Amino acid sequence: MHGWSALILAGGAGRRFGGGKLLAPLAGEPVIRRVAEPIAAAGFAEVVVVTGAEDAGIRAALDGIACRICHATDWAEGMAATLRKGIAALAPDAAGVCVFLGDMPLVPVQLCPALVEVATAAGYAARPRVDGKPGHPVAFTRTAFADLVELAGDQGATMLLKQRPSTEVAYIETDDTGALFDIDSPADLAAIERAWNACATSATSDSATSRGALPKP
Repeated sequence: MHGWSALILAGGAGRRFGGGKLLAPLAGEPVIRRVAEPIAAAGFAEVVVVTGAEDAGIRAALDGIACRICHATDWAEGMAATLRKGIAALAPDAAGVCVFLGDMPLVPVQLCPALVEVATAAGYAARPRVDGKPGHPVAFTRTAFADLVELAGDQGATMLLKQRPSTEVAYIETDDTGALFDIDSPADLAAIERAWNACATSATSDSATSRGALPKP
């Protein structure tokens, strides 16, 4: 992923959640920290986080994580405002960017190298797809930046991608539903926490098995 940036959009107020969504606890840490930690460890040239409604709280939640945080003063306009701010904040020599949403803590960060590769080959963008449904993260080459900074309103880049020739947008098929699962409600958060704890338990068991502490299944 040489020269590629990561962009985390964390500007919404989380009204459907009841407010404070990105700062809600997930397995003992704020949601936004759970999102940012694996991204910061993934080998990107830089990680940029765009805040909005919860600027101070998110800055505190991300203390110690290697990322650059900027505030979109027009965040209330919607996702396009944070996306524009983030693209403008990227390093001037960024080859491309993988865009993440701050309310998707199960997002498959491990797909990013493959997404970068196929996006570069396609020339515009790439994203994962689960059972025909497009998900996140989305990898955009530098070619897409001029279009991304022109977005407006409460929309992301989905419509923009639909308008591009199919040869310019690649998809990676995956069965990882974390590419689709965002948090809109407390029930969503509870479901994600159950999945998170199950993954943590599995990882602990796998580690113990590899050390000989547990028998292989």
